[in-house]
Amino acid sequence: MKRRALMALSLACIAAAMPAHATSYPDKPIKLIVPYAPGGTTDILARIIGTQLGAILKQPLVVENRAGAGGAVGSAYASKQPADGYTLVMVVESSHAVNPNVYAKTAYDPVKDFAAISNIANVPNVLVVNPGFPATDVPGLIKELKAHPDKYAFGSSGNGGLSHINGELFAHVTGTKVLHVPYKGLGPALADLIPGQVNLVFDNIPSSVGLIQGGQIRPLAVAAKQRLKNFPQIPTYAEVGLPAMNNPSWFGLGAPAGTPPKILDQLNAAVRQALADPAVIAAIEKQSAIPSPMSRADFGKLVASENERWKKIIKDIGFEKL
Repeated sequence: MKRRALMALSLACIAAAMPAHATSYPDKPIKLIVPYAPGGTTDILARIIGTQLGAILKQPLVVENRAGAGGAVGSAYASKQPADGYTLVMVVESSHAVNPNVYAKTAYDPVKDFAAISNIANVPNVLVVNPGFPATDVPGLIKELKAHPDKYAFGSSGNGGLSHINGELFAHVTGTKVLHVPYKGLGPALADLIPGQVNLVFDNIPSSVGLIQGGQIRPLAVAAKQRLKNFPQIPTYAEVGLPAMNNPSWFGLGAPAGTPPKILDQLNAAVRQALADPAVIAAIEKQSAIPSPMSRADFGKLVASENERWKKIIKDIGFEKL
């Protein structure tokens, strides 16, 4: 009888503990993979949202930069981590719509290998040049590039990333020839732009804001529906006759495929709560970005549809897969 009573007590304790365990997520720090180097737009937004998510979830979000191959290295790594909610990844246009369409073989499927959580922000792209570049506007830039084919170089976040393909798209629509220099993120590319080791960068504006304000680099055009409040002097690509370039980028959050829906819902709610916080909104808008939360379903649809859009663009410009 005593043995039976002890067994019953043990089973009761286990049963009582199970609901508590099931609702205890998260009970340890969460790793947030950024597939680019520190200092770039993805890194900046990850740290803004990560700090607030940590406060909401009551566990720190530890940013881990895994740069390389235009976002492919970190994204592939994240896709193979346990689907338990303790590894998240920045799911962005460059690594999850552009990159997979420029490589003949990829180490991850941008749609099937990830569970969408939410978009975080939409971000204008910006064309920046070294201050000593012999052109002060886009028409002057095109004229200079046409006069000196392959004399000038543009830096990117890596082969196959959005900044790389935006450079190739620019060359295609303007009929110019510019050399490509890949880096492990836009932070290092911008660092080389300042002294003129590269001449142009097709950036996302958050990582260029401080350098533009400090006069260390010169902006020539932005991808936005209208001129930015923070930089009204910069014309849009549409205004300078390049509507094909005039599409802002999206930056969101995901997890390895198979992560439990309950955890994904909790994370989506936390992102929405974070993006409703005035301090977070101000921090994102300071970067000239627009907070843009989504449902899990809508963000998943965005990733899938953007893959199709970029597949067509890459085919249309005649880009040879890497």
